[in-house]
Amino acid sequence: MHKRHRLEPVAGQRTRRRIPEATVARLPVYLQLLSDQFDAEVTNISSEQLAALGGVNAAKVRKDLSYLGSYGTRGVGYDVEFLIFQIKRELGLTHDWHVVIVGAGNLGQALSGYGGFGERGFPVGGIVDVSPDKIGRAIGGVRVRHVDELAQIVQSRDISIGVIATPGPSAQEAADSLVAAGITSILNFAPAIITAPHGISVRKVDLAVELQILSYHEQRRVNARTATTLKAVPGQRGRGASA
Repeated sequence: MHKRHRLEPVAGQRTRRRIPEATVARLPVYLQLLSDQFDAEVTNISSEQLAALGGVNAAKVRKDLSYLGSYGTRGVGYDVEFLIFQIKRELGLTHDWHVVIVGAGNLGQALSGYGGFGERGFPVGGIVDVSPDKIGRAIGGVRVRHVDELAQIVQSRDISIGVIATPGPSAQEAADSLVAAGITSILNFAPAIITAPHGISVRKVDLAVELQILSYHEQRRVNARTATTLKAVPGQRGRGASA
């Protein structure tokens, strides 16, 4: 039986310290893995088990979780439900964060219509565009409004996270509009590098770059298979070397 009262931290109980960016990047992975385990009615998990699921080593898992003030219990491991709460608390996921999307094209429509954002605590609070044929349309239950209304949307919904889903040439203008409206964190899906004032957090999602990284790994596999084939054919390496 889980003790729900444990999920409320005592004031001053933890000493806050800055968590390394690499650890922050792994926390959502741990959260997903732990949530899956919780759904499977797993109550406790060891660092070795979590490491195996996450593809990292156990020492790294223990170090990452130590930043949360969680050290587990020898022979028992970590309480899955409580660890989920600790990670959510650190990631700011104990309440919803509305987001606003700039760009109602194909990508913007797909993002706005994706129910997973709301399910994970990031409901779409607004979507804006400049195109007359898009303004007024409802996408994912949210009506597209003109970009001139961006500041009003941000203020009325207390939004701090903006998503750029515009074509590349419009990305910087979109970023400037978001900053001017009061947005302090930006997720950029546009195929362009944007600049933002100091203090504004920017994350870029570049699908082309991710595919290029995957192509690197695929090319390595191709090269390995080719090398294996050449070794298997008598005299092949010699003929290739003299050509």
